[in-house]
Amino acid sequence: MAAPAGAPALHVTDATPRSQVTPIRDCGTHCQTCSLRKLCLPVAFTSDELKQFDTLVVHRTKLRRYQSLYHTGESFHALYAIRFGSLKTVLLAEDGREQVMGYHMLGEIIGFDGIGSDRHCVGAIALESSELCALPFKSIENLAQVIPALQRNLHQMMGTQITRDQSAMLMLGSMHAEERLALFLLNLADRYRHRGYSSTEYELRMSRAEIGSHLGLTLETVSRIFNRFHREGLMHVQGRAVKLLDTVALKRIVVNRDSNPL
Repeated sequence: MAAPAGAPALHVTDATPRSQVTPIRDCGTHCQTCSLRKLCLPVAFTSDELKQFDTLVVHRTKLRRYQSLYHTGESFHALYAIRFGSLKTVLLAEDGREQVMGYHMLGEIIGFDGIGSDRHCVGAIALESSELCALPFKSIENLAQVIPALQRNLHQMMGTQITRDQSAMLMLGSMHAEERLALFLLNLADRYRHRGYSSTEYELRMSRAEIGSHLGLTLETVSRIFNRFHREGLMHVQGRAVKLLDTVALKRIVVNRDSNPL
């Protein structure tokens, strides 16, 4: 499938070898047949509009675990739809410490952080073997001028990201440790349910240290709360495998504003 006129070449970082970038014409599926289309494109397209959008997706990028998709400060060229796998977005402090800003799973689109300044303000790293569809942003902007549904999709996705960022700020600013972790587990459950997976049994792709970084907690605090939830019968934990046993109790923790910090 030929790239649309004016589409920029896919930006490939040193951490993303060219051998990992596959032309869509060599893949077996496209947007029109992808089972994740309603997650990536929640606003419905007509058949002709979907065919036009399909021409934008000219490459897929495959990442190994811990391989970077892009780094902080790199030039922004594209958004990326996660076809399978999961990634974390991170900021690096001056002393080299990593701050986990977000967790992203299949069906989600990442890269919006680069729109404002034409450079990525965070880095994106695969938490497992992952595959992403690259969406050249200049081509998206051009096509959005003639397809209103695409523009609505962009606005909806950007709005979702803003809402998620605001929720994260509220969580870090006003919630105690156990409330943060309970909300994180319930949020994951809801996101898995929305994708047709079990909402009570799933595997944590981030380590406890990464979860702590994301929630503003120490590794020791995260481990202590996991053990407490396990001991009290709210969940069963074995390694990274989680089974939520009492979601009602977890929700009660989140709404209980009088709980004591751990």
